Amino acid sequence: MLYNVKGILTVSDVNFIVVESGGVGFKCYTTLNTIKSIGTVGSEVNVYTHLAVREDAMDLYGFSTLNELDAFKLLITVSGIGPKAAVAILSELTPDKLALCIASGDAKSITKAQGVGKKTAERVVLELKDKMGNIAIGEGASVVSAASTVLESSNSAEAVEALVALGYSQSDAAVIVGSMDKSMPVDDMIRLALKQLARNL
Repeated sequence: MLYNVKGILTVSDVNFIVVESGGVGFKCYTTLNTIKSIGTVGSEVNVYTHLAVREDAMDLYGFSTLNELDAFKLLITVSGIGPKAAVAILSELTPDKLALCIASGDAKSITKAQGVGKKTAERVVLELKDKMGNIAIGEGASVVSAASTVLESSNSAEAVEALVALGYSQSDAAVIVGSMDKSMPVDDMIRLALKQLARNL
């Protein structure tokens, strides 16, 4: 129904913004990532919207990018994920990072979102495994592609497993290992990955 709202940002709160357009203030629930990037109160903004209709309420959700809106729409198709949980996940992870977590099977990183437990995070990974590549853009798309092919090589999968056992997230490990030559011995992969991960800290 509402594709986007363009106007003046009049309120920026912890979990919502208000955009005034044509004399009407539109309250849009949103993510921390949108709040950080949208601009300051008084500036002209454009948000892409989704209207969630329930028996007792009609809530408007707004996002600074179409990419984030698309990720939100995909998340609410997962059983057990409502708009609030989707916003919590996208406040913790950018769409590209979420796509990477799903591609690499990293449900643990998704549980960092407020109110999202292990089973729910695993359901997100399972139900969106074949869909999230559509929302990763630019560099994110190639990273997601590399991470999803890591598990096809037994050496790569073994190296990722070892790095996860050492406390690194599966998505970070998959990205690093995914950029390596698949024929490299597992020990060399682990050693190189540890150097790279230490530099990224």
